[in-house]
Amino acid sequence: MVRSHTVIPLPRDTVPGEADGTGVPEAPEPPRLRTDHATLLSLAPSAPRAGLGVQARRVLALCAPGVVSVAEVAAHLEMPGGVVRALVADLVARGNLLAADPFVPQAQPHEKEFLERILDGLQKL
Repeated sequence: MVRSHTVIPLPRDTVPGEADGTGVPEAPEPPRLRTDHATLLSLAPSAPRAGLGVQARRVLALCAPGVVSVAEVAAHLEMPGGVVRALVADLVARGNLLAADPFVPQAQPHEKEFLERILDGLQKL
């Protein structure tokens, strides 16, 4: 399965003097958030709403009750997924939305003895 991603640059704090040639080294490249249709969205607490367009306000309204995926937003708005990912990228960069990867980390490995007891029990069935 091929998954397409939109890379969202996260805002970074500016360091005085970093761009004015005073010799202060530039901060490292900010981490980038990768979004796809399964990315989960939620409203950022006390996010500013001033200056947002109609579609951006509609996205925020869909996220108000709880967590929704980018695909759900695209379906409700009846808009192409790529357009919604770009809109969401802007809202995350502005601090209006929080985005999270929907995939859970791998399970911790079990102890060998525990797995052997399970196997023995299954064989007895």
